[in-house]
Amino acid sequence: MLSDPVATRSMTETLGAQRRGTPWLHLLSALLELAGGKAELLHHAERAWASATFSGTRHTVLLVFDGPEAVAAGEDFIAALPEHEFALPRQLVADAAVIAADHALLPRPRLEVEVQVLLLDDM
Repeated sequence: MLSDPVATRSMTETLGAQRRGTPWLHLLSALLELAGGKAELLHHAERAWASATFSGTRHTVLLVFDGPEAVAAGEDFIAALPEHEFALPRQLVADAAVIAADHALLPRPRLEVEVQVLLLDDM
């Protein structure tokens, strides 16, 4: 049996080693912290965003909360996200919203939450 040491590291460690200081990694860390350590990251997408006066990135993140305790934490996450004050280096959070939530009870309680966050470059 072969073991791949990179594959056994957490995604955050692997990505952090490759891209220290990138805004999306700080955002994901803040979202997972707001989730109380009970969420798993399923998907992240980022695209450039600009207006006449601002530039930044729009992030779509899909988190899953698996199990009764995690689902309760997910419900708290949904309630807290819109008013949460993020502290991200060189970034301002202009908007943070839950755009979808999907509950399942069987075979075990599970909550999938999709959020969208607009980050503006703080110059």
